[in-house]
Amino acid sequence: MTGQPRRRTASARRTPLGLIGAGRWSEQAPTWQAARPAVIEAALKRALARPSGNWYVLAASHRVRHGTPLGRTVAGVEVVAWRDGDGALHAAPGACPHLGAPLARSPQIDDRLVCHWHGLCLGAEGFPGWQPYPTYDDGALAWVRLDSVGGEEPTPRPLIPARPDPDRSLPVVATAVGHCEPEDIIANRLDPWHGAWFHPYAFADLAVVESPAGAPPQADAAADRFVVEVAFRLRGRLGVPVRAAFTAPEPRTVVMHIIEGEGVTSVVETHATPMAPDDRGRPRTAVTELVAAYSGRPGFALARKAAPLLRPLVRRSAARLWRDDIAYAERRWQLRSTGRFPG
Repeated sequence: MTGQPRRRTASARRTPLGLIGAGRWSEQAPTWQAARPAVIEAALKRALARPSGNWYVLAASHRVRHGTPLGRTVAGVEVVAWRDGDGALHAAPGACPHLGAPLARSPQIDDRLVCHWHGLCLGAEGFPGWQPYPTYDDGALAWVRLDSVGGEEPTPRPLIPARPDPDRSLPVVATAVGHCEPEDIIANRLDPWHGAWFHPYAFADLAVVESPAGAPPQADAAADRFVVEVAFRLRGRLGVPVRAAFTAPEPRTVVMHIIEGEGVTSVVETHATPMAPDDRGRPRTAVTELVAAYSGRPGFALARKAAPLLRPLVRRSAARLWRDDIAYAERRWQLRSTGRFPG
């Protein structure tokens, strides 16, 4: 569980920018020997064994709006979500209890869903054969608790990772969908060694300086972590060097915290939500990624004011990363499902 951290110069600590390696992609140090499959699989196994309280990320909070029901399929369960006039989040079975109409396509009138097939009004108080699910809105993400699917001891709220002050940070949520299972998404995030090789347009000078190799099966999530030193590539040889820690607090979440360098306390949360199989029987998983960026530099306050302009740029960058990482996760699932996965 130890590593050899690289030294940062005093000037690099004073400025957020630094020069990154000028070598070609093929000239960087190989990471395949350090990226031991047994270490990644053991970390994944420990993550999958942690409790979730049966909570699943449903969508970004802003996607659930008053007056417009939102339909999702979570772990094969059809769910409809809506907000009442006070902004409270509600979720319930997505099929009308009368004859099964899709409630996500029905109008919301005041605080109630009105089935467009026969006019049955349904609200947060429930109806025989149709009972709302527990929900939680953490300000960035909307969650739903599905006890019949999770099968765990339910908890009153999901496990929310530490985040920077929402009044001083810039949150952005991006989504993607892949033909794989949640564990393939989590395994991707528990392999930090692939960053600069697979995403050279985004990362450079990556070194894993701490890994949980040899951690016991019941290792605490806070200590069961990977720590990396990496530069977020800007343009040319300019990058922002940071130290980041990756942890998996529950089976469908991996969190990256910036622990040194620019943006300390900034967080990237990756949440994997199982959906329903496609028409070919392949599993589908929704990836919901929350980036909560923070900086103590004076200019960051101006950046927050420009949030409507910055959010599309951040989402575009996340989409490019996830286009690659979804392919990684899908390949992993293909190999697992056909018995060809190494090891």
